[in-house]
Amino acid sequence: MAFQHPIDAPRTTDFGVLTTSNGNPVDTNQTSITAGPEGPISIADFHLIDKLSHFDRERIPERVVHAKGAGAHGVFEVTNDVSHLTCAKFLSHVGKKTPVFARLSTVGGEAGSADTVRDVRGFSVKFYTEEGNWDMVGNNTPVFFLRDPSKFPDFIHTQKRNPRSHLPDPDAFWDFFSLLPESNHQLTILMSDRGIPDGFRHMNGFACHTLTLVASDGSYKYVKWHFITDQGIKNIEPAEAAKIAGTDPNYAHRDLFNAIEKGDFPSWTVSIQVVDPKDIHKLGFSIFDMTKALPHKDFPLIEVGRMTLNRNPENYFAETEQSAFSPSNMVPGIAPSADRMLQGRLFSYPDTHRHRLGPNFAQIPINAPLNKANNHQRDGFMAINGNGGRRPNYEPNSFGGPHQTNKVGTTTQPLGMPVSGTVGVHPFVLTEADFVQCRVLYNKFSEEEKARLARNIGGHLCNAQLFIQKRQLPIFYRVDKDYGRRVEAELRKNGSKI
Repeated sequence: MAFQHPIDAPRTTDFGVLTTSNGNPVDTNQTSITAGPEGPISIADFHLIDKLSHFDRERIPERVVHAKGAGAHGVFEVTNDVSHLTCAKFLSHVGKKTPVFARLSTVGGEAGSADTVRDVRGFSVKFYTEEGNWDMVGNNTPVFFLRDPSKFPDFIHTQKRNPRSHLPDPDAFWDFFSLLPESNHQLTILMSDRGIPDGFRHMNGFACHTLTLVASDGSYKYVKWHFITDQGIKNIEPAEAAKIAGTDPNYAHRDLFNAIEKGDFPSWTVSIQVVDPKDIHKLGFSIFDMTKALPHKDFPLIEVGRMTLNRNPENYFAETEQSAFSPSNMVPGIAPSADRMLQGRLFSYPDTHRHRLGPNFAQIPINAPLNKANNHQRDGFMAINGNGGRRPNYEPNSFGGPHQTNKVGTTTQPLGMPVSGTVGVHPFVLTEADFVQCRVLYNKFSEEEKARLARNIGGHLCNAQLFIQKRQLPIFYRVDKDYGRRVEAELRKNGSKI
C-alpha cells in the first residue's frame, strides 16, 4: 500500500524515502516479515533486525558526573585587548569572534534528575579557535570542595546513591565533608542561596583552576577566568525548587532553550584575574589550591570579552550528549599550572570520553576542531575522518605528512616555569588559611542570608548520624562562632540531640 499523507496533519517538508542503514529503500516500516499472517517472524527481515539492533544500542554510557545538561551554540567576541598577556590567536584583537558551544549542567544527579536540586552547576565552554579547541571546563562557583584529585572519586561516590539502599545518603555526604574541613568554603556556597540557581541563564561560570597565559616571548602570568552573567544572579528558594522539581523537572533546560528560540540570547561578560608568578608567595595561600579564590580587591577583574548563546542544537544527542569537554584541550597561549586537581583532570576527562564515546570521540562533529586534526592516530571504533588515507602513520618519516613545529617551549608551554622538591606523597596540612575565605564570605551575608544558610544546613545535616553532626559542627564554629551557633540552633529545632 502506497504511503498516504494523513489528511488532518499539517503539510511538512518531504524528507524523501526511508532507507535501511545501508541505504536500501524500505517498502514497509509498519509490518514485520512473517511466515503467514499468524506465523513467526523471519530472521531474513533485515529492516526489522537493523532497526531493533540499533535501538538496543541507542544509549551511550551516562556521564559519571554532569549527567544532565543543556547545550547551546554561540559566539565569543573580544572586547578588550589582552594580546600582551597571551599569543592565543582567538584573543589577538578587539572585535575578534570565535564560535563556541556551551554545556550547562547539574553535577551529582542522573540524567533523569530534576534541574532544581541543591547542587553545584557545571559550566563548560568549547572555543572553536583557528589553532584548535580550547575547553573552559568549570562550575558556577569559583572554588571547589577538594584540592587533590585522589579524593575526587570518593567525593562523587558520596553524592551518588548508597550502594546498598540505592538511596541518597546524608551520612555519606556529611561524613566525608566533616573529615575534609577544607571543603568549608565550597560547602557554604552550596548551602547558601546560590546553591539553587534560577535556571542556567542567571548564574556565573568559573574555570575554578589557576590557568596560565603565555605571551609570544614565552613569558607567562597566572589567571583565573570568570564568566559573569549579564542577566543578573537569580536563585530559587528551597520550597519553590521542590515544587518545580515535581511539576517541571526540566526547568533550567526549558528556560535556556525557550529563551534562545525566541531571540532572548543570554550572555556573559568574560574576565580574568591576573597574577605575576613573582607575587604568588604574597597571597598567604597557594594559588594552586582549588579551595581558595583570589580576592577581587587585590586582583580586580580585567574584561576580556563577551560570550553570547544564540542557537539551540538541531539534535540533542548529536551535539549536547556527544559533546566532550576536557581541561587538557588547550591552544597556544593557554597552558596548565601546577594545580593538583587540574593535573588530575588533564588525564581523567579525555579518558572518560574514550570510555563513553570511543577512542575517536574528537572526530564527532561537535568535538572536531575547525582547523581539522592532522596527526598519526589511526583505527579504533568509529574512525570516520578517512583514517589518514595512504599517508604513513609514524613520525619522523621520509615520505611527507604531518610534522612538528619545532617551537617547543614558546607558545604552548611557558619557558622556565620553576619546579622543585622531591617526588613523593606531600599531603596538605590544614591551617587557619583554610577557614579565612569562608569567614569573609559568611560575614558578607545579610542576616536573612545567614538565617537561610543555617536553616538549609540544619535541615540536611540533622539526617546524618549524631557522631557525624558532632564532627561537622566544630568546623562551622571554626569558620565563625555565629555560624556555628546558628547551625547548632537549627539542628536542635530539627530534633537533633547535639
